[in-house]
Amino acid sequence: MASMAAADVEAMKKSNAAGREKFMEVYEQLKGELLADSELVTFTDESRAWVEEMLDYTVPGGKLNRGLSVVDSLKLLKKEALSETDLFNACALGWCIEWLQGYFLVLDDIMDSSVTRRGQPCWYRVPKVGVIAINDGIILRTHISRILKTHFRQSPIYVELVDLFNDVEFQTASGQMLDLITTPAGEVDLSKYVLPTYLRIVKYKTAYYSFYLPVACAMLLAGETNVAKFEAAKEVLVQMGTYFQVQDDFLDCYGAPEVIGKIGTDIEDTKCSWLIVQALKRANESQKQTLKDNYGKKDPSCVAVVKRVYNELELQKAFEDYERDSYQTLIADIEKQDDHALQVVLKSFLGKIYKRQK
Repeated sequence: MASMAAADVEAMKKSNAAGREKFMEVYEQLKGELLADSELVTFTDESRAWVEEMLDYTVPGGKLNRGLSVVDSLKLLKKEALSETDLFNACALGWCIEWLQGYFLVLDDIMDSSVTRRGQPCWYRVPKVGVIAINDGIILRTHISRILKTHFRQSPIYVELVDLFNDVEFQTASGQMLDLITTPAGEVDLSKYVLPTYLRIVKYKTAYYSFYLPVACAMLLAGETNVAKFEAAKEVLVQMGTYFQVQDDFLDCYGAPEVIGKIGTDIEDTKCSWLIVQALKRANESQKQTLKDNYGKKDPSCVAVVKRVYNELELQKAFEDYERDSYQTLIADIEKQDDHALQVVLKSFLGKIYKRQK
């Protein structure tokens, strides 16, 4: 039995490696098409080289979980093996999501004055880039429209795909706005840091594009037209996205930079994170005053003071309790779904993020 289990694990690793290799092949194809497309607007050799470097730096460097989830979800939703066309379409939509992620991160890093991303300097911090990164972010977004038009213009789901990406971009940008105006630069008003505000920011900033979008793309590719099924999936996936963001907030403070691929700056950036919301709920008056005096300061000693209060309030244990309870709730909600294939997809998503370390 042990040898069979080991063989199964090895087979799964090979399958995942092959899937990732195919996914990267599609990236190279899409990139090539976009660079050729740029000739239509009289791009120079220099600008094409710039775009290629920018794409390679900002799009495929992450874990690719969002994009690969389109492929994985479609495999679980379809009753038969995927055709080459099915596989390519799933990869192409997966890359549209990764392009969207790249677009958001390029601009988010500028807004947050972040230093590193995915284990390397943020794109705007690369020599000679600077504020050009703002326009690069816009280019990344326009590429999504080009990919959809090139590969799905004749598809019956083209309008639904365009609407889906437009809606999710609007939701995510709105969530980012809520985050920014809750924590404006140079101002620290911890009275705003309450759970309903936090949950609203997370729902729109993270949950829709990271969780609902990949599954919705797969459902459209699988031919799903039942609006009720999309709504049922969305409800669970938004909950899952909230759980994911709480994990992210926890790792920003407690994760090792060499593991998570960035230096956490939520405390310095005055972020309305799960940790500060929970700390303010649990703190006595003295601890609250300490948090008010030190939160949002770029001084490392102030950051250390905030983390000390977090430790006094045992927020690591609070997170562990939250993680356990969230997992149990999500499993119960997933098992209420009528569609068994959708249950499998949702459990697969949850399995990828439960107790993650990065």
